Amino acid sequence: MTQLKNDRLLRALRRQPVDVTPIWIMRQAGRYLPEYRKIRETAGSFMKLCKTPELACTVTLQPLARFPLDAAILFSDILTIPDAMGLGLSFREGEGPVFERPIQSVEDIKALSVPDPEMSLGYVLDAIRMVRQELAGKVPLIGFCGSPWTIATYMVEGKSNKAFPKIKNLLREDPRALHQLLDVLAQSVSTHLNAQIKAGVQAVMLFDTWGGMLETAEYQEFSLRYCQQIMASLIRENEGQQVPVILFTKGGAKWLELMAHSGCDALGLDWMINMNEARARVGGHVALQGNMDPQFMYRTPEAIREEVARILQSYGSGSGHIFNLGHGILPDISPENVAVLVDAVHEFSHAYHQ
Repeated sequence: MTQLKNDRLLRALRRQPVDVTPIWIMRQAGRYLPEYRKIRETAGSFMKLCKTPELACTVTLQPLARFPLDAAILFSDILTIPDAMGLGLSFREGEGPVFERPIQSVEDIKALSVPDPEMSLGYVLDAIRMVRQELAGKVPLIGFCGSPWTIATYMVEGKSNKAFPKIKNLLREDPRALHQLLDVLAQSVSTHLNAQIKAGVQAVMLFDTWGGMLETAEYQEFSLRYCQQIMASLIRENEGQQVPVILFTKGGAKWLELMAHSGCDALGLDWMINMNEARARVGGHVALQGNMDPQFMYRTPEAIREEVARILQSYGSGSGHIFNLGHGILPDISPENVAVLVDAVHEFSHAYHQ
């Protein structure tokens, strides 16, 4: 086992003392970096980039060569599982993810089975092993999957659609079939995350990107229930260390108390709630990750530093805070502004960890 040189992230996720607030950024390996755009062009397609472990490893490490981030997050995608189920995933310019064979009937759902991670998703696990070797203990590596609800929205819709009318219709007209779909996805996510942990990720994150579009009762029945099922089945210790779990439901501020008791170690927050309110509501039960509005990254360096200071002050003293954006970094953000953000978090947060 390689000793971590920087374990701030893992310590903060466990709500243990740290010297400064750790920071990583959702989608930190991505299109805002010119070196990413270059390798993406060479690869020819997003899926080729994901499915070539050497390339995925290189992309994962690119942000760490530029910025003193406190974690790497594996370069992959939340839709690799349905692709491994045979739905035929591709990414089209200006359109996003598209499935060649979306879920269109109960028979389609019944035909699904849990993919074998080593067989169908071995490229993800190979990339993890390569990244861990290249990191050599510099910072921890985060693995991830989409939540069953969020994955299901794309599988049923066939492509990205923020209204998601088809899955809403399935929820109303045949909730039993939807539960069957969500159950096989929960099993698949559990199996894949456990394989990621065994391959070497040191924390995992569950992205429930579209959970916030549900009403409270629906959220509990069709989203949180399956996130809880996953978290109850995860390996929580590997290489002699706890493997923390982060749950992120975009638009989920109204359910913080429910999520805090779901079995996770930390909650990711979007920018629609202040950190002090969130901290008071979870009562120290979990760590908190977030929560700068990604739009702030378009502003001047001075404005970015002011917003960092405001968020850190809002959280207050003590550990249990991981600084992040409230969602993924936008593709046309200046890397120079990212450097300002990371440096400001480390500089200003020192006073809160005396």
